[in-house]
Amino acid sequence: MAVPKHKISRSKRGKRRSHNKLNYKLLSTDIKTGELHIRHHITFKKFYKGKKIIK
Repeated sequence: MAVPKHKISRSKRGKRRSHNKLNYKLLSTDIKTGELHIRHHITFKKFYKGKKIIK
């Protein structure tokens, strides 16, 4: 099993973790209803790209 030879400093640890952030969701507005939704997902009223998907 690999064991580190030296303690990793706070600076090095922080630099490695700098990319482990949470990304925010991109929001779009529907063409027909004007409702906000997550991109590439249906809206709460079941519309996708201006068309009713689920009745």
